[in-house]
Amino acid sequence: MKVLVVGSGGREHAIAWKAAQSPLVSRIYCAPGNGGTKSEERCQNIQLETIEKFIEFAKKEKIDLTIVGPETPLVDGIVDEFKKNNLKIFGPSKRAAELEGSKSFSKDFMKKYGIKTAEYEVFTNAKDALEYLNTCSYPTVVKADGLAAGKGVVICQDEEEARNAITEIMIEDIFSGAGRKIVVEEFLDGVEASILSITDGKTIIPFISSKDHKQIFDDDKGPNTGGMGVVVPNFYCTEEIMESFKRDILGPTLVGIREENMDYVGTIFFGIMITKKGVYLLEYNVRMGDPETQGVLSLMESDYIDLILQAIDGKLENYNIEWKSAHACCVTAVSKGYPGKYEKGYEINGIEKVNYKVFIAGAEDKDGKLVTAGGRVLNVVAIGKNLEEAREKAYKGIENISFEGIYYRRDIGKMR
Repeated sequence: MKVLVVGSGGREHAIAWKAAQSPLVSRIYCAPGNGGTKSEERCQNIQLETIEKFIEFAKKEKIDLTIVGPETPLVDGIVDEFKKNNLKIFGPSKRAAELEGSKSFSKDFMKKYGIKTAEYEVFTNAKDALEYLNTCSYPTVVKADGLAAGKGVVICQDEEEARNAITEIMIEDIFSGAGRKIVVEEFLDGVEASILSITDGKTIIPFISSKDHKQIFDDDKGPNTGGMGVVVPNFYCTEEIMESFKRDILGPTLVGIREENMDYVGTIFFGIMITKKGVYLLEYNVRMGDPETQGVLSLMESDYIDLILQAIDGKLENYNIEWKSAHACCVTAVSKGYPGKYEKGYEINGIEKVNYKVFIAGAEDKDGKLVTAGGRVLNVVAIGKNLEEAREKAYKGIENISFEGIYYRRDIGKMR
């Protein structure tokens, strides 16, 4: 079968790499892909920019399955349009994608279906939001309502920081329209976990847990990024925690999806916070996380394409996903200046010296050379019998790689 993967990051490289391992797959097209997908077995990069062009290509090439990596096409309704054209696609409907596309929509959904989450208020007017800060306890959390590439959440230690965040998001519009509406949310003190899962609309199967490291500097300092690294499984996700998650979050989420007739066949990413008061849901994503995907798929023994096809056919109820009995550590290398302004176009050297999998995120092939083309440039993923071994391998691998201004955290997977 022919598979089309939509997207250009490390997540999409990992999806294409995993798809290429399936005996069901004969050809993979990545749109637009990157310098890593270009070199994967049976993969070809193509340039498609609009949903209409994707549909036209899928029809012309007789694509058997389309997998959507990033959130924006899902929120824009690519799944609905593909289905109108009788094309097989993996992802939620436009309405279901609002669970990620709008923070206020998702929080109201959580409240309606009794999903354990932080207290919150929604504002469409900066003046009202600023006045509300007088009643907040600190730290507090300010979130842009719309899509902001994983950077629309600001943890504010005091009222001054909260005022600055609201001013930047709502008045200065630093997220280009995503902050016209905001959510001001109770701060939850604890440790985060990412639970990727798959649903056919009737059943949700959680994947192995993971722990993302969002902030740019060691010891979780500095501004949020799209993700600086991940470990799989998450060492905080005990059996007791997972049972609480299934009872208080996953179960009622499935009830809500059914009750709302959401037409949700795809990935559900649960961002949770493990606190002394219990397990809370921070947010939904309606696609695979990045860099969680790179770590999680590295440990998946099952055929990912077969799993997706079973979901599309509504047959997940008795599906058993098999996992390696191992740990994975993913370390992300970024361009100098990220998550702010950064330069690109620098040649990347040393990947051939790495004995572990390197997923390309923001790099392109230019005249036979791999050069930086984004903020997050690449991920080194290593597998070990325990976390310590996986960490040691990942850092040993990334030390071989160089490009102008390379930066990566030194504490991915370090327990505190």
